[in-house]
Amino acid sequence: MNLSNLKPATGSTKTRKRIGRGTGSGRGGTSTRGHKGAGSRSGTSSKVGFEGGQMPLQRRVPKVGFKNPNRKEYVGVNLDVLQELVEKFNLSAIDFDALKTHGLVSRNDLVKIMGRGELKAKLEVKAHAFTETAQKAIEAAGGSTVKL
Repeated sequence: MNLSNLKPATGSTKTRKRIGRGTGSGRGGTSTRGHKGAGSRSGTSSKVGFEGGQMPLQRRVPKVGFKNPNRKEYVGVNLDVLQELVEKFNLSAIDFDALKTHGLVSRNDLVKIMGRGELKAKLEVKAHAFTETAQKAIEAAGGSTVKL
């Protein structure tokens, strides 16, 4: 191998139509830019969503309702899921780290304990929020709740 027989690997280059290389090339003359106007000159760009002066789709579509930017979204974990964790891993306390370790929540999630199912184990549960039924069920089983 020497410099005279080097060539790119197969499939690494694409054969594209070269523009602006004379009229015989099929893409000469205006080089696919058309005649006159801002678009034919260098340095032009249009805004994202610009539709040539037509009312853009983003503004044509009706807007409905209100999106609260300060909304808090919780990841719900039910009592039956907590009971399964206790039976499977023999836990006495459940906190955010335990839920994260077992793949129920992600790093930035807020946890809310929900009241579906039955809890038999005595647990200390730490979470960001609790429903009334969940809190009563945990305390009825002899456990305690702590809000983070």
